[in-house]
Amino acid sequence: MQNESPLSGITVLSFEHAIAAPLCTRQLAELGAKVIKVERRGSGDFARHYDSRIKGQSSHFVWVNRSKESLTLDLKHPGAKPILQRLLGQADVLVQNLAPSAASRMGLSYEALHSQFEKLIFCNISGYGDEGPYKDKKAYDLLVQAESGFLSITGTPESAVKSGISIADIAAGMQAQSAILAALILRANTGLGSKIDISMLEAMVEWMGFPLNYAYDGAEPPQRFGADHASIYPYGAFASGDNKAIMIGLQNEREWLDFCSVVLGDEALACDGRFANNQLRSRNRDVLKKIIESIFLQFNVAEIKQKLDRAKIAYADVNEMQDAWNHPQLQALNRIVETKTPGGTVKSFLPPGNNNQFEPTLNPVPDIGEHSREILLGLGFSDEEIDGFYKDEIV
Repeated sequence: MQNESPLSGITVLSFEHAIAAPLCTRQLAELGAKVIKVERRGSGDFARHYDSRIKGQSSHFVWVNRSKESLTLDLKHPGAKPILQRLLGQADVLVQNLAPSAASRMGLSYEALHSQFEKLIFCNISGYGDEGPYKDKKAYDLLVQAESGFLSITGTPESAVKSGISIADIAAGMQAQSAILAALILRANTGLGSKIDISMLEAMVEWMGFPLNYAYDGAEPPQRFGADHASIYPYGAFASGDNKAIMIGLQNEREWLDFCSVVLGDEALACDGRFANNQLRSRNRDVLKKIIESIFLQFNVAEIKQKLDRAKIAYADVNEMQDAWNHPQLQALNRIVETKTPGGTVKSFLPPGNNNQFEPTLNPVPDIGEHSREILLGLGFSDEEIDGFYKDEIV
């Protein structure tokens, strides 16, 4: 029997767009929170229009907006104030990633509202934080990848390459979710809400811990080696005789010995002074790569996998998107579920946090303003008042 979801009874009010805040609140919704997504009248969250790849809908939007309720509201309209007051009175958490200072201008800051709503948890997600010389700068994912130093370590020696996903947004959204959960625990002990400030820059710097420490005190930073690891070798992609790529990873000297003897069939290579430890192998990776691939090219990828299995060396296929959708391990774990969207039912993935005490909350992706009337009725407004809100273009 399913137990109560951990965030059952928690209401999250979110003034959100793009990826960072929506990803955070989607995860809260999947833990059982009621998430009210406040959208601009008419167009809604601009991420709805990034592309039309999923039954005419945006791939970004469908990804991060499952299980929410959508309320359209013109926040600049004077008639929105009584609606906002009732929303805030019912909310446990307010999440916003509006443009710099926009929340403050609309009276939605912690400083403006905490005295009236002492238990409300405020989570502000921004590009660079609410203080300092960058506080008013616009911040998009790729720009923060650059500012955080991420681009300097990603790519090839000839060219920096951005992450293929919105990594700075994702980092901020993940940090925001964990900070909100901590604030809810704190509130249970103190009875008071918190102000949480999450910046994409700070979140990315946290994720950049290895390269930043590697380059500590002016030391040489990690170099860009494409798909290969910057400081561990052999750890990267290698070609097989049937023109396929396989990713292998060695972590210690025992694995290096087994790799040489079982996979490469060359025990003497393990004693070669150029490759006696990881630092030397990494330093001499160009030579070592040629040696490894000269042997790998004699076998097809299936034969190489058999050798790697015998040596208990970690490896992976270099999959394309459809390979991931059809991944046998994801199939065995029953990770793919059906999700209703305004454009029809689509496939999506279960959230990764498997807990044997409850099932995640998986509800449809909302249409623009789909729940406006329902939410307003829940706030105590009459049908006549709600009709007036529509007529006056407030909702």
